[in-house]
Amino acid sequence: MNAIVRVLRTPELRAKILFTLGLLAIYRLGVFIPTPGFDYTNVMVCSDQASAAQGGSVLGMVSLFSGGALLQLSIFSLGVMPYITASIIIQLLRVVIPRFEALHKEGQSGTAKLTQYTRYLTIGLAVLQATTIITLVRSGNFFTGCNLTLIPDESIVTLVLMVLTMTVGTVLIMWMGEMITERGIGNGMSLLIFTSIAASFPAALGQIWQLQGWMTFALVIVIALVVMLGVVFVEQSQRRIPVQYAKRMVGRRMYGGTSTYIPIKVNQAGVIPVIFASSILALPQMAASFGDPSAGWVQWINTHLVMGFTFSWIYAAVYVALIVFFAFFYVSITFNAEEIADNMKKYGGFVPNVRAGRPTEKYLTYVINRIQTPGAIYLAVISLIPLFALVYLGASQNFPLGGASLLIIIGVGLDTVKQISAKLQQHHYEGILR
Repeated sequence: MNAIVRVLRTPELRAKILFTLGLLAIYRLGVFIPTPGFDYTNVMVCSDQASAAQGGSVLGMVSLFSGGALLQLSIFSLGVMPYITASIIIQLLRVVIPRFEALHKEGQSGTAKLTQYTRYLTIGLAVLQATTIITLVRSGNFFTGCNLTLIPDESIVTLVLMVLTMTVGTVLIMWMGEMITERGIGNGMSLLIFTSIAASFPAALGQIWQLQGWMTFALVIVIALVVMLGVVFVEQSQRRIPVQYAKRMVGRRMYGGTSTYIPIKVNQAGVIPVIFASSILALPQMAASFGDPSAGWVQWINTHLVMGFTFSWIYAAVYVALIVFFAFFYVSITFNAEEIADNMKKYGGFVPNVRAGRPTEKYLTYVINRIQTPGAIYLAVISLIPLFALVYLGASQNFPLGGASLLIIIGVGLDTVKQISAKLQQHHYEGILR
């Protein structure tokens, strides 16, 4: 309570928090503004039927990150997924395109250029995803089993207006995220995702209360608290590799002679492997939605690779395998042991008892692989919570207390609290120095 009072009494920090809350409120308001061209009454009827059925949708991950805007087909239907996908693609292209890697090493100017490329790619992906959603709605495969007319006027002008509206909504979300990062507190895009996921918690928990009773509800709350404590412990855990810098003379000044460390988190990959795995598993379901429902391959996919009404061990095994694979794959790209070893050698740094250069690179690779093994297992276990909730609670695969939702909620919450604490400390130091 004392910390909250101190934050509110700090004018600069209070302004940043109010600015952030204002943009988050505008974002949540946009979730309920329908896209022009849809019959909103019929859309809400079909949306309620889909929610009651508790089945998985083709774009379940997008629906999770949009805070329910996707099922309502609002102007913010696409949410932050186009921007997240574009950011991941640009980051992965650094390995393939040398120009992107060169821009990354140029510092602030190169990062600004990569950010511009990310914005352009976000717009392209938004157009593609908006077109896909409208095509699914027109074909009747978006809300399975709902035969109401959702687009009364299917003229070219109306369809183009709908695609344009969804795309502009994505651009507006991207702008709000960047404004929060620049002028508010915390990472803008992460906070938008945090808001979307947190908004789905009351409805999901209320559904458990109504369908399963208060005993199951209380059990879920207890398990959730235990899992959250475990997630916080793992997310804060890290292996610190000590690094020492030799003393050197530059002119008349002595440099170096200091000790530091390289922090390696247990979950170095974050939530990215879960997002990748969910996206890959959505592809067979998307292909099956365009096929004949009576076809054998469509029925096999719907039975074994789609989490809806039943639990599938094939789905669980493939899901875990993809998460483990992408955890190692993503860390191998983002953690460049060769670059770190070269920089340490360049500035006279070394790991105690390890020679500089190639031996340091091998040592860093060995450590990151050892640390990432329990990290990948941890991600797989957390991601399986919604699947087991499907068996024991009759929930859907979008069960809020597990998988990507739990990792994002806790990760963003910890990061935001750290930034607020850092800003608060900075303000008090400035007050002392003035």
